Amino acid sequence: MFVTAAHAKLNLSLAITGRRADGFHELVSLVAGLELADELTFTPGPAFALTCDDPTLPVDGTNLVLRAAEAYARRRPACVRGAFRLAKRIPHGAGLGGGSSDAAAALRLLDQAVPDPLGLAELEVLAAEIGSDCPYFVRGGLQVMRGRGERLSPVSASVRQALAGQRVLVIKPPFSIATPEAYAGLARLGRYQDPVIAEARLAAWCAAPAGDPGEMGNDLAAVIFAKHLALPTALDWLQSRHGLCFRLTGSGSACFALGAGDGDVAPIMGTLRSAWGSAAWLADTRISV
Repeated sequence: MFVTAAHAKLNLSLAITGRRADGFHELVSLVAGLELADELTFTPGPAFALTCDDPTLPVDGTNLVLRAAEAYARRRPACVRGAFRLAKRIPHGAGLGGGSSDAAAALRLLDQAVPDPLGLAELEVLAAEIGSDCPYFVRGGLQVMRGRGERLSPVSASVRQALAGQRVLVIKPPFSIATPEAYAGLARLGRYQDPVIAEARLAAWCAAPAGDPGEMGNDLAAVIFAKHLALPTALDWLQSRHGLCFRLTGSGSACFALGAGDGDVAPIMGTLRSAWGSAAWLADTRISV
């Protein structure tokens, strides 16, 4: 039996610089892994199968875990087959990359189970066939993501030192947002950021990594907030009542706040339930490198 964690991620910044001929978007994003994670277990057996403790998730061939397993088997036909068991902690439809992280975890587990593993570099290439942000989750940690998400660059030691272990509060309303919906809304507006400006802003922050990198912005936020007014309304409440600035991660619907100090989350949870009801979700976690 093989077990691994499938960590969530945050887009600490997200600049969308244009739409490609293949329909994907070009982006520049500072991405961090979180201690918040799903757990994926693989037990060798006669065929690929998946079970999950979240009954709302499909466990058939549409699940990214099994799609990743089949992709690995096509690359390595003699690989070990078996059953996956997924314990979900990352909400889906949140912009936290839970499904992609689970897929990358499946690739890593299958690579552990063979005597001649492909290795991380080849797994990243394979992961790009499954989803745009899947390559990031093969390695995780702090990275700069470019292209449609498949081009990764490590951050400097000073950036790692500034962000590693920082406390993060992550919240999610009772609804999810489909990533294609968010990007389609941006495409209709055509409001893309100049790539030279996006790169310059990121380089400036990384050169002196102080303060909240979320101040670099998320180009999907305006589109999402205009359509889902429950998000900006609740975020305004949280800032006025608790002094915390929550920002959208990825395409949402989850938002995050750095700099929460050692404060109790119970009052914050109370505000969220006033805004969103009992289905509001909060995770008190840290940036993982």
